[in-house]
This record gives sequence, structure tokens and C-alpha cells, in this order.
Amino acid sequence: MSRHGRARRDSNPQPSTRSAKVGELVRRIVAGQLDGLDDERLDMVSITGVTVDRDLFRAVVYFTSLDSDTDDDVLEALEEHAGHLRHEVGMQSRLRRAPELKFQPDETLRAAERIERLIRDSNNGPKES
Repeated sequence: MSRHGRARRDSNPQPSTRSAKVGELVRRIVAGQLDGLDDERLDMVSITGVTVDRDLFRAVVYFTSLDSDTDDDVLEALEEHAGHLRHEVGMQSRLRRAPELKFQPDETLRAAERIERLIRDSNNGPKES
């Protein structure tokens, strides 16, 4: 606690509750809007998460697709539709200002699959005769 009897603001990098709630709201809105976009590059895309900075001005939207080879095409399509998606976030939320949307492939699932495959392969390693 500081001299004034208030706890000091923690420098913890974890998102605040408000940032987390806004992130989930943005994720739902963007995911819902993908269905209405007439862009075949976005047919098999899922929005896996959104992180919003503390001032709620910027949001990183994480996506995954069935084929990692199409990530560049998906990223290009999402960036082309970013203005429309941001507009929809602004219209469907009660935020004073819709956050700027940046898109990034979510590597978490692919990394987990790779680790799982390595573990499975090491368990089925060479057998002695």
C-alpha cells in the first residue's frame, strides 16, 4: 500500500476485466460478421480470440483456418474487410470508439498439435528386436 492508504497499481501485463470483456464482445461480433461476408477466402475461418489493450483503442483478432497454407490469403481478406468489421463492432457495442482491428494467425492449436505428434512419435519410437 502507498502512503495514502491505496494499493499501488499493479504492473501486471494481464488484461483488465474490462479489456477481457471488450475482447470477448469483439470476438463474438467479428465471428458473427464473417458468415455474412461474401468472400470465399473466409469460408473455413474461425475467430479464436481477441486481446484488447488497456485503453481499448487496439484489438488483435486471432484466427485459425483448416489449412495453414491459406493463412496469408485469410489475413489479406480480413485486412480488406477490417473497416467494415470495425464499423460493425462500433454499431453493435456500446463503446465510444471501436478499437482498431489487427489480425494475426493463432498458432496455439498448431503448436499443440505439433507437440502432441512429437510425444506420440516418441512413445512409438524405435523398438528393439
